[in-house]
Amino acid sequence: MSDQRETHDSTDDGLDLARRDFLKGIGATATVAGSASVLGDDLLGMDGLEVVDDPIGSYPYRDWEDLYREEWDWDSTARSTHSVNCTGSCSWEVFVRNGQVWRESQAGDYPQFDEDSPDPNPRGCQKGACYSDYVNADHRVLHPLRRTGERGEGMWERISWDEALTEIAEEVIDAVQDEEYDAISAFTPIPAMSPVSYCSGSRLTSLLGGVGHSFYDWYSDLPPGQPITWGTQTDNAESADWYHADYIIAWGSNINVTRIPDAKYFLEAAYNGTKRVGVFTDYSQTAIHCDEWIGPDPGSDTALALGMARTIVDAGLYDEAHLKEQTDMPLLVREDTGKFLRASEVPGVDVDVERADHVFVMADAEGELRVAPGSLGARDGQHDETASIELDFDPQLAVDRTVSTADGSVAVRSVWNRLREELSTYTPEFVTEETGVGRETHQEIAREFAEADRGKIIHGKGVNDWYHNDLGNRAIQLLVTLTGHIGRQGTGLDHYVGQEKIWTYEGWSKLNSPVPSRSVPTTLWTYYHCDVLDNADAETTRRVQEAIDNDWMPLYPSEREDGSRPDPRIMFIWRGNYFNQAKGNVAVEEQLWPKLDLVVDVNFRMDSSAMYSDIVLPSASHYEKYDLSMTDMHSYVHPFTPAVEPLGESKTDWQIFRELAAKIQELARERDDVVPVQDRQFDREIDLESVHEDFVRDWESDEEGRLADDREACEFILENSTETNPPDSDAQITFDDIDGTDEDNPERVRAVGDHWTSDLEEGEPYTPWKRYVQEKNPWPTFTGRQQYYIDHDWFLELDEELPTHKRAPTLQDRAEYPLNYNTPHGRWSIHSTWRDNEKMLRLQRGEPVVHLNPDDMDARDIEDGDTVRIYNDLGSVEVQAKQYPSGEPGTARMYFAWERFQFPGRGNFNSLVPLYMKPTQLVQYPEDTGEHLYFRPNYWGPTGVNSDVRVEVEPVDESDGSGGGGDE
Repeated sequence: MSDQRETHDSTDDGLDLARRDFLKGIGATATVAGSASVLGDDLLGMDGLEVVDDPIGSYPYRDWEDLYREEWDWDSTARSTHSVNCTGSCSWEVFVRNGQVWRESQAGDYPQFDEDSPDPNPRGCQKGACYSDYVNADHRVLHPLRRTGERGEGMWERISWDEALTEIAEEVIDAVQDEEYDAISAFTPIPAMSPVSYCSGSRLTSLLGGVGHSFYDWYSDLPPGQPITWGTQTDNAESADWYHADYIIAWGSNINVTRIPDAKYFLEAAYNGTKRVGVFTDYSQTAIHCDEWIGPDPGSDTALALGMARTIVDAGLYDEAHLKEQTDMPLLVREDTGKFLRASEVPGVDVDVERADHVFVMADAEGELRVAPGSLGARDGQHDETASIELDFDPQLAVDRTVSTADGSVAVRSVWNRLREELSTYTPEFVTEETGVGRETHQEIAREFAEADRGKIIHGKGVNDWYHNDLGNRAIQLLVTLTGHIGRQGTGLDHYVGQEKIWTYEGWSKLNSPVPSRSVPTTLWTYYHCDVLDNADAETTRRVQEAIDNDWMPLYPSEREDGSRPDPRIMFIWRGNYFNQAKGNVAVEEQLWPKLDLVVDVNFRMDSSAMYSDIVLPSASHYEKYDLSMTDMHSYVHPFTPAVEPLGESKTDWQIFRELAAKIQELARERDDVVPVQDRQFDREIDLESVHEDFVRDWESDEEGRLADDREACEFILENSTETNPPDSDAQITFDDIDGTDEDNPERVRAVGDHWTSDLEEGEPYTPWKRYVQEKNPWPTFTGRQQYYIDHDWFLELDEELPTHKRAPTLQDRAEYPLNYNTPHGRWSIHSTWRDNEKMLRLQRGEPVVHLNPDDMDARDIEDGDTVRIYNDLGSVEVQAKQYPSGEPGTARMYFAWERFQFPGRGNFNSLVPLYMKPTQLVQYPEDTGEHLYFRPNYWGPTGVNSDVRVEVEPVDESDGSGGGGDE
């Protein structure tokens, strides 16, 4: 940092000296000159100045140009990217001068594999273009720190690495020896953005018997309707596929703000004749670039989608062949129980399988009952490529009849008829009343979408923030299913929220969990340990407890034999900002945090989680380490390579957790009371005396010490993944192939593993679902089809067996708190990263802001720029008010992720948000096996909820000294 200052100081002095000398020469003349012509003549007559006839070829006054030459000069470059959850995964050239990162520039060398799409170059955004600010930032953590005051007070002392690691290791050893290893929690988000750094802490946690936390559901990024309907977390087309669509609906996905590197495909699709429709509550930065904009009332997306579905069905614009083969619409449902009719219940239906109760029934054109091919009971598990859903008969869609069962005559109806009954509610009048969208408008858009050859919906997080997000997801998915806009290039529903999909899944998974490991849904864990269950309504409490008792959802620490359950004890946080992003922020601080004996944050900057930790360990920045990066928005693999050495005493994440493992092993061998502990859940011993040896060992080859450094960990992932090392090819991608030293960078993946739903085709962007739609493999659902009917008892009891619209529940009284509170993703940060960056703050108001409609401001006597208090019965925060005419009346919109230290009184944008959890997202389905819906971190679990919140806003009278702090 000192070298950089010296360079700027000398440059500035040179500029001042030259400027002073020039002014000396013109000063006297300028004071007596009466006109521009006199001034010009006098200047030309000054001693030492020359008339320049050829300023380009010969010009003596060029020293000033050195200022710019030096600014753009560098000693070396490195290829890197940014470990942030933005979906971008952009390749950057990092420039180094005098041993410091000087600047970064978008790498413009992506190969164009799809000649029919626009050039992918360049990729990047304004945040990535100033990440170098963080490398030398004032709030960069340079040394291990120990808290000396209260958590959050900001009182620290510098300690040595040995002191820090020893203190942490002693706590870990005690927890394991007390058999409370499952009270050790590890929270870090999104492996795709830097899988080696992700695995560093998770690998050690699994060896210790600790608990890894989910994140995709906790952040409310997970669309639960996708695993419900399609049996898969999410699978999306590369953004280049947008260009191949004829009709795109951007539904709650503010592409121009949150998908900046890929927005070009959406914008340039217009040149390809694509019609673009935006569905946003506000006239957003993407809506202004759409051909049409629909502005439904907040929380009414489900009603809008079902109204559009009704239009498609009533107009006969649905794809009948697709519905018969690919969906559960022809399946028969018992009227008495609401359950699917099983083959085991119908005498005479020929089915030779062990689990006939997991095989379903449909009626052919002659009315004969037939087995539905591909049902779960007729295949080997959830995924079975040897089975098929291809039909050799023509099933009926509309069935309403009785059938003879072993229990007698039973009335049955097809799912299709049940769906049509549900859709009958969504008349144009009802949709308009519920959503505010014109009756003709939504019908016109629905018909156009259905009639397009290739329709696509880009689905955003906005729908996921609501309590009934699963119903919204299912309703929007229904539109692509009804029209058959799925499984072909230029079609589908693409849900991009963060870098949730990692191409190199197999290699990452093996590096991450060398032994069986524990995982927990973070929403449930937070909800339970914040003691919110004690305050929830009786019905929710009952269902949550039932899900835990039935082992549908794991909760750690686990219940002991005496019925007790220990509190969480140790928490590691790295690569994320759990404390800042936590819904129910007040409960987290007041109830959960005091239960933790030790909170360790591994960080390159002092963010909110670091401030509320006990020990902060300095991690290397993104430009100081080896790692990988990838996203489902493109099919390239990017490297992190160290442009400079880690600043101060910082170390890479891999190095930090490896050294912690070494310290645990060292102390465990020194202590007399440490013995291997038998794991309660898995058939293994937790042996602290070998934990470091186990950490650096390659468990695949059994090579000792192979994984001692970051780069070897990168190579391990690339070696063990189908995408970068296909088993039937020698076209392996090594780290040398992507580190920026070759001409062929970046590299596109070579193939796809089993966790993808299509093959990778040469010259085409990846498009999902082809294995089911084109190759006829069963969908990984109970029925083997896109499943819109869920016959789980809880869904039936809550009338949610089909997609249906329900108004959002809130804990605040509408009369007392008349404004809906919304916290969307913004342009100037990626989650909380860059929220405190000076360049980004200068491009906005520089402090937390609430966007209000002018009508709401007038009603409250609020002017643009006023300080206001936003409050409800949970807490309050003070922010600046900004007039936002593009926003709908009745909404207070605060773009999220502002750090706690940016609010007076350390409130937070989440201080107004309660902990909500929808019980239907706790189920296992089928209830006996869970081969369709079962807990897997970031695949199925309860999501966080942000938007079912109401607030009021009032001006703060700063003149009387009132205000000044948010309630906590």
